[in-house]
Amino acid sequence: MSTINSSAELLHRAQRVRRGALALAQCSDVQRITALEAMAKALENHGDAIVVANKVDQDAAAREGLAAPLLARLKLDGAKLAGCIQGLREVAALPDPIGHRQMHRELAAGLRLERVTVPLGVLGVIFESRPDAVIQIAALAIRSGNGAILKGGREALNTCQAIVTVLQEGLTNSAVDPDSLDLLTSREETMALLQLDDLVDLIVPRGSNDFVRHIQERSNRIPVLGHADGVCHLYVDQRVNIDMAIAVALDAKTQYPAACNTIETLLVHRHVARHFLPPAIQAFTAAGVTLRGDEQAMALGVPEAATPEDWGHEYLDLILAVRVVEDLEAALEHIRRHGSRHTDVICTDDEAAATRFLNTVDSAGVFHNCSSRFADGFRYGFGAEVGISTQTMPPRGPVGLEGLVTYRYRLRGHGHTVAPFACGDQRFSHRDLPET
Repeated sequence: MSTINSSAELLHRAQRVRRGALALAQCSDVQRITALEAMAKALENHGDAIVVANKVDQDAAAREGLAAPLLARLKLDGAKLAGCIQGLREVAALPDPIGHRQMHRELAAGLRLERVTVPLGVLGVIFESRPDAVIQIAALAIRSGNGAILKGGREALNTCQAIVTVLQEGLTNSAVDPDSLDLLTSREETMALLQLDDLVDLIVPRGSNDFVRHIQERSNRIPVLGHADGVCHLYVDQRVNIDMAIAVALDAKTQYPAACNTIETLLVHRHVARHFLPPAIQAFTAAGVTLRGDEQAMALGVPEAATPEDWGHEYLDLILAVRVVEDLEAALEHIRRHGSRHTDVICTDDEAAATRFLNTVDSAGVFHNCSSRFADGFRYGFGAEVGISTQTMPPRGPVGLEGLVTYRYRLRGHGHTVAPFACGDQRFSHRDLPET
């Protein structure tokens, strides 16, 4: 795929995706499922070439000194690719999100209103480093009847090109127009894409804090769905199973440190700190985690002092800030001040404390006695996710198929006019009818 050298060419390609998306929206459930299976088979047939392209990207990125978290996200080996293909098939097996009647109402005799789910249109998804995101996003877009214009990071260019070429090849063997998917390859294209508000319906940035904020600030007319920070907390309450809390905290920090749903701050109730922190420090140290704590945490063995910048910092690495707090209310206040509304966890045996935490923390995910790493579209049963949103308005949290549809009101009548209702000759019944 050649680099676009003019805004006119970008406009032409975006128009093609728009036309492809309009045709895709008319495809049946079976046709979209069949298209995803064709994409999966194409990935299986060309998997070796994709892995080779990824190795080229990895080697180049390593030579250029790409940060370790981004290098981890860049890697796409055979096993990871196989998982992506399985995830694609799981998306195909999900219920059709299009055509659901959410409302069925008689406004008056012979005048019936319904609200039905429909695709958004065209998604512009811009992401850093993770080429496996191409497969996830393409699967979700096609399954939900949306076209997609994708833009991966420069460090993943060869991998992204190989994947999109293979996916388009798979679509040629289906009823779905291959033009429903396209790939951009330069920063200039990305900036131009943000101006195409008449062709692109939603921008989804996936990447670092600075990257997401950069996109949010420059997309003046197209809605942006995403999160700028993944500052997740785990609070250990005074009544807690210490072994369980250590296991949950360790998983939440070390299972995949480069992920946005990894905890960055550990808060510990002062009454349990002297029992919890020494074995927790030992476990984290053995796992290679650097701990930075406040004065009370350091007095109990945390080796490094935390600075004010550590509270609210997204490390995406094996670094964890540790703070001893007075009580649950102090933990809630810390999360309110420093959190990013992504995912926050409480470990406690006190149901009242758990309920208070779950009802008070204003994050997309609020968990009790389980790892923050469960905040994931695949683990939620969405098959995959196009991204995670920390905004208050829906969609919120991992965004799967349901977050990629909107709805349309359809009104059917028999020559009805408003005038008789306005003058009182006729009255509305507003009677709800069966949804089916």
